[in-house]
Amino acid sequence: QVQLVESGGGLVQAGGSLRLSCAASGRTFRTNVMGWFCQAPGKEREFVAAISGGGGSTYNAGSVKGRFTISRDNAKNTVDLQMNSLKSEDTAVYYCAASLLSVDSRGIVTMTIRTKYHYWGQGTQVTVSS
Repeated sequence: QVQLVESGGGLVQAGGSLRLSCAASGRTFRTNVMGWFCQAPGKEREFVAAISGGGGSTYNAGSVKGRFTISRDNAKNTVDLQMNSLKSEDTAVYYCAASLLSVDSRGIVTMTIRTKYHYWGQGTQVTVSS
């Protein structure tokens, strides 16, 4: 069982940065693939980034390529999303998610589907003003 709590959201101007953090609890955390998803009003929840259990493999959505970085610190049970060069279209609620699946370096690219994640945080609002 994994419990997740996000923090770090807020209001920023376009071009600015935010760092989101997800605090996890649970015995299985170290083996879990972790992901970040976002959901804008009226839209479905969309994949942002994923990281393997050991942190050795990551995969980002094309829309955030070169701007966002996912990382994890298993000693602290945290997963972060560093968001740079923010755009107004990044405005959404951002959710941290944990999967029961384990993948290798190539398998991380398959972890873009929300149904592959089994635990979700409450979400944190990110608003980017243009």
